[in-house]
Amino acid sequence: MDVNEYQKSAMTTLNPTLDRKDVLINSVMGLCGESGEAIDIVKKWLMQGHELDKEHLIKELGDVAWYLAEAATALDVPLETVFQENLDKLHRRFPNGFNTQASVHRKKDDI
Repeated sequence: MDVNEYQKSAMTTLNPTLDRKDVLINSVMGLCGESGEAIDIVKKWLMQGHELDKEHLIKELGDVAWYLAEAATALDVPLETVFQENLDKLHRRFPNGFNTQASVHRKKDDI
């Protein structure tokens, strides 16, 4: 499956009563919440002696993916566009791959 197919399929479970503004708000709140759940799994592994619960983490990352697809939908863009624009930005920032110097001394308008 490609990312646009994922987006289309995932959005069949979107709450149909939400308007575009509410979809965007829901998506960014959901991204924050699900990212928090993902980091909590890693925190328990790193700081509290738990085994890394990969299955649970995979499920939370799936939830992050759903909310990312929802945000792209609210912006009326294919998820593939979000991914491609991110790759383009990263390749401009790190044309020869990651290096600390380029990371520390980013251009002012490099967001």
